[in-house]
Amino acid sequence: MNSWTDLTWSAAVVVGAVLVALIAHRVAFGLLDRITRRTSASWDGSAVRHTRGPAALALALFAVLFVMPGAPMDEAVRDALAHAIAVGLVACVAWAVIALVDVIEDVMRAKYRTDVADNLQARRVATQTQVLRRVVVVVVSIVAVAVALMTFPTIRQIGTSLLASAGLAGLVIGMAMRPTLSNLLAGVQIALTQPIRLQDAVIVEGEWGWIEEITTTYVVVKIWDWRRLVLPLTYFVDKPFQNWTRNTAMLLGSVYLYLDYRVPVDDLRAELRRILESTELWRGEVCVLQVSDAREQCVELRALADAKDSGTAWDLRCLIREKLIAYLQRQHPDALPHRRVELERAAPPAAPITRV
Repeated sequence: MNSWTDLTWSAAVVVGAVLVALIAHRVAFGLLDRITRRTSASWDGSAVRHTRGPAALALALFAVLFVMPGAPMDEAVRDALAHAIAVGLVACVAWAVIALVDVIEDVMRAKYRTDVADNLQARRVATQTQVLRRVVVVVVSIVAVAVALMTFPTIRQIGTSLLASAGLAGLVIGMAMRPTLSNLLAGVQIALTQPIRLQDAVIVEGEWGWIEEITTTYVVVKIWDWRRLVLPLTYFVDKPFQNWTRNTAMLLGSVYLYLDYRVPVDDLRAELRRILESTELWRGEVCVLQVSDAREQCVELRALADAKDSGTAWDLRCLIREKLIAYLQRQHPDALPHRRVELERAAPPAAPITRV
């Protein structure tokens, strides 16, 4: 009966300590929320938001650790509770590290905005912080789980007994996890060298789209018709692909027209200039119309114009093509493609031979 009384009293003391710690945590973070609303710094609000969970866990654990010496409990219960606190502290430290990484990501995202016109540097930083953050989360989680498991004596003894076969076990595990490890290393390489970045315009597997998401194992490419192409990270390290916004988002849009030899090139060149000057899609630096090829039935004309990004370049190309065809139909219909056929008149039949 005495043991049940001690156990009940000890549980009440532990629960009371946890409740006091959580109340203190709520009050403290309530005050911090009010303080951060009055400041203009970008990191303080993020720090309060991300550290709320780890701080609650840490206060609860330290409160239990503080009241444990005065609580009447058996040694077995005390040892089990101390072991649980040790595991909780390991989880709390891992959670705090992840929260610190999240705060850094929020600060970098606020400093380098990707919703502006010239966002090349911002996309570079966003890609690095996002990929590295996910790598850090994976590594910290694995280390935390390993340290927590090593606190159990049984698992530690098993690990000691298997030390002799650690080389073979490591080889087997490495072969089994080779795709995961390859993608993890590819993610680090992409974050450092950056062959792709978030919102880059790419052509992959014959499809044109934008880099929408980069995770620890795969990349999501948003295709122009809103389909999603999911590829492993190793694809962008091992295979060739086109990146249209590697150094700058500006692109040259090209339009090819196949017209008759009678086309007035100078008039068409002036019409191209007029079309470009009438639209905001044109960036204003490149306006070129050239005869790029001469074939048996027609001539090939290539129009070039610059745009601020890939989406605008596509719209500009469609506009140039539409306006030039309409101009030719209206002003120079004889310049549209023709197929010429030459007909030869047949020789008259020979006169019949008359026999006498």
